[in-house]
Amino acid sequence: MQKVRWGVLSTAKIGMEKVTPALLRSQWCDVQAIASRSLPSARAAADKLGIPTAYGSYEELLADPSIEAIYNPLPNDLHVPMTLAAARAGKHVLCEKPIALNANEAAQLREVAGKVHIMEAFMVRFHPQWLRTRELVQSGALGELRTVQAWFSYFNRNPDNIRNDAAKGGGALFDIGCYPIVAGRFLFGAEPVRVMALADMDPEFNVDRTFSALLDFGGGRHLDFTVSTQSTPYQRVQVVGTQQRVEIEIPFNAPPFEATRIFIDNGKQLGGASATVESFAPCDQYSLEGDAFSLAIRGEAPLLYGVEDAVQNMRIIDALFASQRSGRWETLAAI
Repeated sequence: MQKVRWGVLSTAKIGMEKVTPALLRSQWCDVQAIASRSLPSARAAADKLGIPTAYGSYEELLADPSIEAIYNPLPNDLHVPMTLAAARAGKHVLCEKPIALNANEAAQLREVAGKVHIMEAFMVRFHPQWLRTRELVQSGALGELRTVQAWFSYFNRNPDNIRNDAAKGGGALFDIGCYPIVAGRFLFGAEPVRVMALADMDPEFNVDRTFSALLDFGGGRHLDFTVSTQSTPYQRVQVVGTQQRVEIEIPFNAPPFEATRIFIDNGKQLGGASATVESFAPCDQYSLEGDAFSLAIRGEAPLLYGVEDAVQNMRIIDALFASQRSGRWETLAAI
């Protein structure tokens, strides 16, 4: 199969440090161009990463007829506008999360969904530790899955960081709360029927610096999580069934050059003493994501997560924000 020719839309940090290097190392991605709002910035990024072509505007990249797929790591408020622009130019788009600022905005992508592939960049869904955990759930090895519990935090009080800019979609739920939501949907294989939320707002930035949520998936199943942009860096996921539990050690920022582990525990000894360990060889989840998207573009594999999946994730986020404001259980609005 011929590699898919990729272009990168902006020199954003996540692209420069994580995703674009991973795409360059992947099997089916050929990164040919990168764009910035200034040519010197694009040229410096291209030289640093070894990308052949640099463009001094996003429009120039989208007009390049040789580019087939775009990676969009722009600020959250530009995800839908620039994804639409790329799709209208005939490019497939892998867009960073969250794909929009609300579900109505995400639904605008339905206009182009039948013409090109669009996928929200939740790389964890392609990592072997996540696939194995879901396999254990689906096999019945845990008994009946009851609870998925997640914590994800880091500390960032930089006033110039877009994660602290309310107008650009900053805050903990948008930036990292979307990951536990995806975890619950991925592992339960279902959608929540109602949600409840509590947030602590930063008085200076007016963004949620800590966000806690309870999502009811029906049938006694629930997801609960806390995410924070102003707490000690930490992350864990617990997947608890009636017979066993699985703990994912580094669920979201899995190191690409180190082995990862999950712990399977029947609880017969306290403190996790009865847990067994499954290890996974080093792999880059961003490379796996890029290759999966490229295979879908070539028609060699289905597109597992498209526009409707992204709209659904935003519907849940919308409901959580509504619950934060109302102090009540909220259901998902129809879009």
